[in-house]
Amino acid sequence: MTSQIFALVFLAAVFHASWNLIAKRAASAGAAFVLAYRFSSTVLLAPWVIYVLVVNGMAWSGTVVGFILLSSVIHLAYGLSLQRGYQVADLSVVYPIGRGTGPVLASAGAYLWLGEDPSFSKIGGMLCVVAGVLLIATQGNWRIFSQARAWTGVRWGLLVGLLIACYTVADAYSVKWLYIAPVVLDWFCGLTITLIMAPTAWVRRQAVIQQMQGKWRLAVAVGLLSPLGYILVLYALQQGAQVSMIAPLREMSLMIGTVASFFILKEKVSAARLAGCLAIIAGVIALAQP
Repeated sequence: MTSQIFALVFLAAVFHASWNLIAKRAASAGAAFVLAYRFSSTVLLAPWVIYVLVVNGMAWSGTVVGFILLSSVIHLAYGLSLQRGYQVADLSVVYPIGRGTGPVLASAGAYLWLGEDPSFSKIGGMLCVVAGVLLIATQGNWRIFSQARAWTGVRWGLLVGLLIACYTVADAYSVKWLYIAPVVLDWFCGLTITLIMAPTAWVRRQAVIQQMQGKWRLAVAVGLLSPLGYILVLYALQQGAQVSMIAPLREMSLMIGTVASFFILKEKVSAARLAGCLAIIAGVIALAQP
């Protein structure tokens, strides 16, 4: 792994942790907030996309359009499934299961369909990162899985993890083999999702307006940070990085969020969270090996 690729993924993780901290402040807005920040990203990134299309052009084909639509549907399903999972189960179960299984399934998909070769260091690093994610998110309290409600969360978490793996592999194919510019891919996905959600939002416009009161600045911030973080990941993939390496590395965002909560929010970091951070660092080191 080159220093440039690591820098791209690390910066993407910083953006990811940042927008998640911001989005937590607007959790009550639900799907309305998702639509708001997707719409914001579509407006904010439009000049960049126009520049890329004018200067570099783009080879359109049925396959290109198909993968853009496929990515849009998967990302929308991911967002709605995550939201539904949080409604019917505990975040402390849904989130770690989804973020933990996503890299494993994405790496398996890369080995099966993208022709990537597994190695001992990559598999070991991936498992370290997944273990770190689970430790940070659950704080080592494995007893939460003994509750009946937890298994509802497990099912939704597995679905979220599967969708993470699906969009990771599909988007990697789009930027590496179809040569779709990452910003163009993400922008068209955001535009498609906005168009899909807009009719329902219009019917519920009074409720949406009420839910978004005082939250538009947050939506604009997330609308900028969220796509930028993912675009950096796609650029890393386009430059030759492997999905089996990038998918686990993205989970550095959870470690960064934990560190930020300690220094910025003055939250207490438990031994389990500290161990999780160390496990992620060990996994990153292992993934960096040739």
